Amino acid sequence: MNKSRILAIGGTLVMVLGGCGKSEPPPAPKADAPQEMIVKIGHAAPLTGGSAHHGKDNENGARLAIDEANARNIVIDGKKVKFEMLAEDDEEKPDRGPIIAQKFIDAKVAGVVGHLNSGVSIPASTVYAQAGIPMVTGSSTNSKLTEQSLKTVFRTVGRDDQQGPAIASYLASEYKPKLVAVIDDATAYGEGLGNEVEKTLTAAGIKVLPREKGTKDTRDWKAVLTKVKGKKPDAVFYGGMDATAGPLLKQGRELGIKVVFAFGDGACTNTMKDLAGEAAEGFVCSQAGIPVQAASAKFLADYKAKFNAEPIQYSPFTYDSTHILIAAMQKANSADPAKYLPELAKISHDGASGKIEFDEKGDRKNAEMTIFMMKGGKIEPLAIIKGGTSVKYEDFVKAATAAPAPAAATPAPAATAPEKK
Repeated sequence: MNKSRILAIGGTLVMVLGGCGKSEPPPAPKADAPQEMIVKIGHAAPLTGGSAHHGKDNENGARLAIDEANARNIVIDGKKVKFEMLAEDDEEKPDRGPIIAQKFIDAKVAGVVGHLNSGVSIPASTVYAQAGIPMVTGSSTNSKLTEQSLKTVFRTVGRDDQQGPAIASYLASEYKPKLVAVIDDATAYGEGLGNEVEKTLTAAGIKVLPREKGTKDTRDWKAVLTKVKGKKPDAVFYGGMDATAGPLLKQGRELGIKVVFAFGDGACTNTMKDLAGEAAEGFVCSQAGIPVQAASAKFLADYKAKFNAEPIQYSPFTYDSTHILIAAMQKANSADPAKYLPELAKISHDGASGKIEFDEKGDRKNAEMTIFMMKGGKIEPLAIIKGGTSVKYEDFVKAATAAPAPAAATPAPAATAPEKK
């Protein structure tokens, strides 16, 4: 290789190395995104056994709300929040309530949606209260739940001392019975609702037979119903869930009891057609809230899109319960229960089930009651009762449709992560 080529190569190397030596200005620092914070919300309901379909429906409502909240990129106390749901099967057993409550407390949940059944919610509620953890139930209706003076207990549905008088008054006015048989499943829910029905009927001058009882697991009602038939009542009311109410109704018809059967919300489902067959036609029932088909169109569409199923009953209320917990955290700018609890108590929220505000006991103000009848294999709403006034369901829907959409009562959309510059 001659000297000129060596020099040429050397010159090239010098130029290349010299180019590499030029320093580029450092990039501008990027704005830091908010640190992520995990906030856990517990949900408890029966996911096995006869009420598993109710439990899954409630869980779906809460899960849908959590997914929506996560999609909004909520920031609390300068941190982007990821909400996680911890789901537990309480098996509809009262002794499971405190066990699951302690499990949620140990897992450091910020709040709880549940439980489904009053008999589980009541013993669990005292455990949550001792730990200062708010619980919002979307389906427990026993009046005792909010009569314990616990500041951490709320519900987005009505109470049995509202629901019981509603269905009893409907029975009295529409069927004019002189003698009614009341049966219950010996749970806090079934017995409590039966008590309210009996109290209202008695006050109206209608005679009520001595109470007959089963359990939440009773499927053979023939002995009870044979005894009832012999007393010749003009109507039968049963307080319990659809898993036991369906067999009771079917067996009652098989025994030749032709009078009207009435039920509370636990049996106010289309599942009754599956359990009782043709015997289900014509029964009447109540619900401690608006009917599911009257929930917001957005909720109904989003539920079906996510779960490929129609909501059953109280999922709009667990959906609202979850959103209310999150809204209170936003208002307080904290997921600490002690800090957001005051905001929860004074929340005003326009949800899938309507406007929700709580009274000093934690009960929903101005809760609606709905009366249904099984027609053609489906329960159809007949009337909505609110503040002691009954309105035909069709008129309720017309009024709701005609009314202007309410202004959002939840906090303004939370701040999102700062743009990167």
